[in-house]
Amino acid sequence: MRVLIADDHDLVRETVAAFLLAEGVVEVKTAASLDEALSITDETGSFDVVLLDYNMPGMNGLDGLTRMKDANDGRPVAILSGTATRDVADAALKAGAAGFVPKTLASKSMVTAIRFMAAGETYAPFGFMQEAPAAGDGLLTKRETDVLRGICEGKSNKEIARDLDLQEVTVKLHVKTLSRKLDARNRTQAAMIARDRNLV
Repeated sequence: MRVLIADDHDLVRETVAAFLLAEGVVEVKTAASLDEALSITDETGSFDVVLLDYNMPGMNGLDGLTRMKDANDGRPVAILSGTATRDVADAALKAGAAGFVPKTLASKSMVTAIRFMAAGETYAPFGFMQEAPAAGDGLLTKRETDVLRGICEGKSNKEIARDLDLQEVTVKLHVKTLSRKLDARNRTQAAMIARDRNLV
């Protein structure tokens, strides 16, 4: 897996790169600005995941996200931030970010998030995204909604995985995240909440 970390803070870049290398990510490149990230991608080809600091030079809000997605051949590009609000996270996800990764995320969680996005999934941390209107209002990703629909149809994780062409472990993770977002204790309760709120 090839990962590019673009952040104007040396410490953040080096720390995240060290986490990833320790966890067996094959290649990690770093950049201190959007322009540098674009030029590395141009020279070395697209990455499995790119992490862009929301506030670094050249980003110009979410314009940088669009430019990087184009440069990375449409492969996953996520926003990394230490200060952005939930509204910014929402806007980033709507603009096509593969995820929103707070810099405060524990190292293991960050590695998991990056692997998740490399597999084509969308990552957003529940705690952060729940500083929000009523749980479940627009919080579920498209994939979580697909999984929730499968739960409502009484399907097992294995059947949902087969239907959606996903790994069963990925479906389990989605069940966990959507249950937390809906404040449901288990999949049965998640299905009941989904029906009550017409979520699927």
